[in-house]
Amino acid sequence: MKSTFAALCTAAIACAGCATEAAPESSVQASAAGPGLFTAVEPWTIDVSGAARSDRSDAIIATLRDLGGWGNDNVLQADFSIPILSADRSTPRVKVVGTEDYCYGGPDCDEVPAEMPLPADANIEGSPDLTCDPSGDTEGQGDCHLLVVDRDDGKLYEVYQANKVGDAITATGFFVWDLGKAYPENLRGEQCTSADAAGFPVAALMPTADEVAAGRIDHALRFILPNERMKADVYVHPASHAGGPESTEPDAPPYGVRFRLRSDFDESRYTAPQQVIIKALKTHGMLLADGGEIAFTFADDRTSSAKWGDLGIDAQTFSGITVDQFEVVELGEEIPLTYDCVRNS
Repeated sequence: MKSTFAALCTAAIACAGCATEAAPESSVQASAAGPGLFTAVEPWTIDVSGAARSDRSDAIIATLRDLGGWGNDNVLQADFSIPILSADRSTPRVKVVGTEDYCYGGPDCDEVPAEMPLPADANIEGSPDLTCDPSGDTEGQGDCHLLVVDRDDGKLYEVYQANKVGDAITATGFFVWDLGKAYPENLRGEQCTSADAAGFPVAALMPTADEVAAGRIDHALRFILPNERMKADVYVHPASHAGGPESTEPDAPPYGVRFRLRSDFDESRYTAPQQVIIKALKTHGMLLADGGEIAFTFADDRTSSAKWGDLGIDAQTFSGITVDQFEVVELGEEIPLTYDCVRNS
């Protein structure tokens, strides 16, 4: 049977047959906040505007609506707390060490101790600096993501529950992505997580202010839902893992499901910068990546040239878009969740 990823690639006009050759090296050198973060065709970069609508679409959308819709009182809100940091060969390196419960004993993460580049002005999600409270007892902290793109070496470093202790960064999970590699539909491996519960690279799915200012977003967006509104014990590709989904409804959306904004959605009341987000949702859709209340995750603009405020985009800009204005792109078979990660080579 043809995989869902292969089928979507075939259907995507802009995908050019889903060739696996990397794009020209110059795109690796582009700003970490701009288009072309990964240079190969990836499951999250394919054009699904012409892809088949799932025969389960109506049922999944209706079930999510009945379960309460988006989190945060059914408001499609955006969070801007995670920065994407840029590095190159001149950037100082820092040692990364694991916490006592590193990777929860599984093989999902990359080996530590290791080194990663760390810009001098770096900060961790929810923190103004490099200290963060992974316990969740500090407001806005808990996941403590640290995301760094090394443009020269073509690597994306993502740390889950990062915190600077002494001269090192401690991590519950440390993940290195190759920006030139064409990842398969099960990403780093079946049942394997990443800094994102679904197994995705977080930075690759967050729109940035610079992308919007440039007028295009060439990837799907990351979205999250409350655990009780996601189908328990399963996921679908391109996710490779799930966090703690709880719904026993058979048509609750599973981790990895791709929602696409309907082509007849009227975007005329939105400004040109806002329409860049709308177009991405129609062209690449959005992938269910984690559990939580705030549906969208947009990159912090502290390290970008463009600023969200200047673009007229804030947390409530897309709050009028309802669950019913989306449809589900064809999804493959549901994969039972075992948490037994088998890493790809």
